[in-house]
Amino acid sequence: MFRDRKDAGIKLAARLKKYKNKGVVVLAVPRGGIEVGCEVAKALKAPFSAVVVRKLPFPNDPEAGFGAIAENGSVVILEGPSSWLPKEVIETVKRQQAEEVKRRIKVLRGGLPLPEIKGKTVILVDDGLAMGSTMLAAVKYCRAKKAGRIIAAVPISGGEAARLVGDAADELVVLEKPSYFYAVAQGYEKWYDLPDAEAADILKGCYNLP
Repeated sequence: MFRDRKDAGIKLAARLKKYKNKGVVVLAVPRGGIEVGCEVAKALKAPFSAVVVRKLPFPNDPEAGFGAIAENGSVVILEGPSSWLPKEVIETVKRQQAEEVKRRIKVLRGGLPLPEIKGKTVILVDDGLAMGSTMLAAVKYCRAKKAGRIIAAVPISGGEAARLVGDAADELVVLEKPSYFYAVAQGYEKWYDLPDAEAADILKGCYNLP
């Protein structure tokens, strides 16, 4: 159990200490991953930013999703959850979330580009994996940008999400994998959805922001 995202980030950084001063780039998955990732980047003395990805939500159940889209248009579709959705619905949701990605790049990063990752080791950080789709989209983004090595790192994960992400990334680091997993929030004493403004402030104030 973690006190909050900052505590989770400090503990995750301790697990990743072999990458300190090794030229890695830390990219957070917004929004909750920004606070966790900031602590990792500070501890590793690594460049830090946020790769913007968005869940593709079901039209009638926005808390659940059938995939995710990254800022370069890379899309991950989860086969099971998406199997009954008409193609036109999927395309509509993709267009809607692509617009939201553009908005968040402006709000969270001030429109700034991400640091160069070609040939570099990238550590992708989130506050946890539920279905894993947003992390999978982030991994796909980094592959498209020709990252040298991709490490997905989270404080907590469900078993199936860990399997999917572990297969996609070069390395997966998970601190807690509960036998009965129902939500990322179960790993935190203090949990809330991080607002855009707070996430942007953390990102701007974090160590070595490009």
